[in-house]
Amino acid sequence: MSQPATINAEPIGITNLPNQRYKIVSKEGAAFTIMLAGESGLGKTTFINTLFQTVLAPHQDNRNRFNKPVKKTVEINIVRAELEEKNFKLRLNIIDTPGFGDNVNNKNAWQPIVEFIDAQHESYMKQESQPQRSLIKDLRVHACLYFIRPTGHTLKPLDIEAMKKIGTRANLIPVIAKADTLTPNEMLEFKKRIRAIIEAQNIRIYSPPIEADDQAAAEHAKQLIESMPFAVIGSEEDFEVDGKMVKGRRYPWGFVEVENDQHCDFRKLRSLLLRTNMLDLIVSTQEIHFETYRRLKMNGEVNTDDSKDTSSKRKSAERFIDNPEFVEEEKRLKRYFAEQLRNEDQRFKQWKQNIHTEKNRLNHDLANLQSDMKKLEEEVKVLKQAKAHN
Repeated sequence: MSQPATINAEPIGITNLPNQRYKIVSKEGAAFTIMLAGESGLGKTTFINTLFQTVLAPHQDNRNRFNKPVKKTVEINIVRAELEEKNFKLRLNIIDTPGFGDNVNNKNAWQPIVEFIDAQHESYMKQESQPQRSLIKDLRVHACLYFIRPTGHTLKPLDIEAMKKIGTRANLIPVIAKADTLTPNEMLEFKKRIRAIIEAQNIRIYSPPIEADDQAAAEHAKQLIESMPFAVIGSEEDFEVDGKMVKGRRYPWGFVEVENDQHCDFRKLRSLLLRTNMLDLIVSTQEIHFETYRRLKMNGEVNTDDSKDTSSKRKSAERFIDNPEFVEEEKRLKRYFAEQLRNEDQRFKQWKQNIHTEKNRLNHDLANLQSDMKKLEEEVKVLKQAKAHN
């Protein structure tokens, strides 16, 4: 077998291929789809408008927002926009999903999101098999920003289940909304708890690749990974601070800047989405999530009934993994509630005993009154008889 020859002559120009590719991409532009998911009222629309510095998703008229109920997204909305920067055009799709968590029964509240992601994989797969593929409409989700309520405690079971389902289908990026509602120490502890749950529950989240041959890029990727979940603040208002206009929120106690790394992780998340990892998000969607769906579909492992997921691989990826820390926490909570139950039971028994004592006292007083009444009746009878004899 002949070996490929090594040419040691002067350069012939093959190193210009990346430049040619750059020109093609610059001419064609790119398409990028971001999905917003999570509970209602976490400022998802405000965040996306802040991210792209323009009104992509319109708000309700909020002049009387303190007197009106918050308008909630009740169905999946798709906002399309074309952004241009230095002659490069980006076809942007924003998928705004219904908020959940407000209903009495939130079981399977994340189902419309999962169905939409699977439907886009299915649609792209069908379009690829058509004779004409030049006009393929691609709405596959490249990044799903999952907004978490800043409770400072832990993830809700609904969040855990939703993130499990989404993480197996798209690049899941957890985001803590309204970061200015927690102190820096509270935020660090909250992030630590969320990361522990993500690891314990085997939730798949997007992790930026670390380039071994680029020290600066590797350090930046490590910073992004360490910052997850990203704590963000959204604001469309500009304020003058130190002679320059910045976006943020003003409070009686001070000012919070959106693009200040000491206040939140907004700049880091924007860097991941738009500056350093957009291509990797697009490529990983194609090579990992779409190819996984395609393989499962070709093997007949994708159930057409979207209300059920019979894929053994997805079930194994989403299985519950016990963690001693959370088992101990569960035991602690059970002990706490058992103690509360004992205290309430003791309080009820004491209340019952007090009622019984009071009943006996009233019965005794009633018996005394009845005895006094009989004596009075006897005296009245004696007086009547004495009067009759006189």
